[in-house]
Amino acid sequence: MLKNLSRLAAAACLAVAAGAVQAQAPIKIGFVAELSGPQGALGQDQYDGFMMVVERNGGRLGGVPVQVLREDSQLKPDVATQIVQKLIERERVPIITGITFSNIMMAVHKPITEAGVFLIGSNGGPAPIAGAQCSPFQFITSWQNDNQAEVVGKYAMDKGYKRVIGMAPNYQAGKDFVAGFKRFYKGEVIDEIYTPLNQPDFAAELAQVAAKKPDAVYVFYPGGLGVNFVRQYQQAGLLGKIPLLTTSTTDGSTLPAQGDAALGVVSGTFWGPDFNNPASRRFVDEFEAKYKRIPSQYAAQSYDAALLLDSAIAKVRGNVADKNAFRAALKAADFQSVRGSFRFNNNHFPVQDQHIFEVAKDAKGRVSLKTVTTPLKNHGDAYASQCKM
Repeated sequence: MLKNLSRLAAAACLAVAAGAVQAQAPIKIGFVAELSGPQGALGQDQYDGFMMVVERNGGRLGGVPVQVLREDSQLKPDVATQIVQKLIERERVPIITGITFSNIMMAVHKPITEAGVFLIGSNGGPAPIAGAQCSPFQFITSWQNDNQAEVVGKYAMDKGYKRVIGMAPNYQAGKDFVAGFKRFYKGEVIDEIYTPLNQPDFAAELAQVAAKKPDAVYVFYPGGLGVNFVRQYQQAGLLGKIPLLTTSTTDGSTLPAQGDAALGVVSGTFWGPDFNNPASRRFVDEFEAKYKRIPSQYAAQSYDAALLLDSAIAKVRGNVADKNAFRAALKAADFQSVRGSFRFNNNHFPVQDQHIFEVAKDAKGRVSLKTVTTPLKNHGDAYASQCKM
């Protein structure tokens, strides 16, 4: 009889525990990105990629209910800082994800991480937070800014281009991308042209390019800037005459608007929609079915952010308040990435392959990205040695 009573007591305890897990309050996750204006497509793709995982799991990550608080940082550092303050102090979120532009990341990184809130960045990767300003509370599922430029610089060297012009918006990421290109390109950069972040017309700069006749032009113009730049480059008669090498300029967020004007443009990044691993195929198929468009890298890296959180929250059984355990679970990165292999460096930025793509028509006749070559494999960033973690 005593044995039976013990069994009944144990069963009751298990039932209570199961009920507690079932009744657990949702984990609040702040999602902060550019969701309006010319750059809004980037943040929207980040949000859509992230929410695919949440919705597929019935509103849960790691088996635990989550509440995603969506905020538009409007490409304004002061607005982003106020949003983050509200999320931390009023909403008491333990996790913030998203962060589209590097100037926004530089504004919010310190207030988030110094508050002991986990920052799962799914786009902007400025150099300072990969190096001396790194934090044990940051985990970046995209790339360090320079990485995508470095692979294009290596490609330019491999192609034998001797004279190149670099162009980018005049802010942290623009400078990082040009610096990254030059790190692996050892030819002559005959000019560096930095344009205002919201400048839509590049006629004067393209006239300079035509006059200087470089072997190639390297550019970083994300979102609406990239749409305008590629169209104007083609209209100026430069496409086909001077090779256009890019990062974050021709991708799933911009190609629908660029259309045939982008055909032949070269791009460097970590992932493309033609990748043939199971995780990527599932992601692309589900994204196209749900949103009726080819996913961009912004969606892919944010989808990976959700998968990372899904795995880490499961490991700690929803107890994200145990920060040491949750940090270790995030560091383990125990999930199947769309890019194939995935691991974090000591600075919590990915070590990953970097590929070259060409804008071309896919099997359905759509303008997309075709994988060309992989110049950099298992590639870390140049700042990890400055990070004391």
